[in-house]
Amino acid sequence: MTNIDIGIDEKGRNEIAEGLKKLLADSYTLYLQTHNFHWNVTGLRFRELHLMFEEQYMELAIAVDDIAERIRTLDVAAPGTYKEFSRLSSIHEVDGVPNEAQMIEVLTVGHETIIKTARDVLKVANESADESTISLVSDRMRVHEKTSWMLRASNK
Repeated sequence: MTNIDIGIDEKGRNEIAEGLKKLLADSYTLYLQTHNFHWNVTGLRFRELHLMFEEQYMELAIAVDDIAERIRTLDVAAPGTYKEFSRLSSIHEVDGVPNEAQMIEVLTVGHETIIKTARDVLKVANESADESTISLVSDRMRVHEKTSWMLRASNK
């Protein structure tokens, strides 16, 4: 196999991949929380929230694959275990089944956490002029900013 030569040196690829690993872990953790809330939501807004959470976890399922594949494109192994995700993630798990308002708050904080993680990745990707990572991460930020806005609007 030939060495990777995409215009980003090994040090830069590894630094970018480390940031992407955190983004992947945050995204996967939020995926699990969102799917859990989809299964367990109850209350007057059950149908609305059940469907909204489903849309969100389906979108996150695609996102985690895109992020992992970008890590692999940089020639770095992508994390893929609960243990690794737990170590890397900035998103806190919740115990039990929160009520619908608490679910919305937890997910809002999760999306906002991912936005901050994405901003950190962007800084590193910019240093190496990694346009592919910049594009992926800024697209992810847009999704999470819009989703957090929608969640906040749902909890007023």
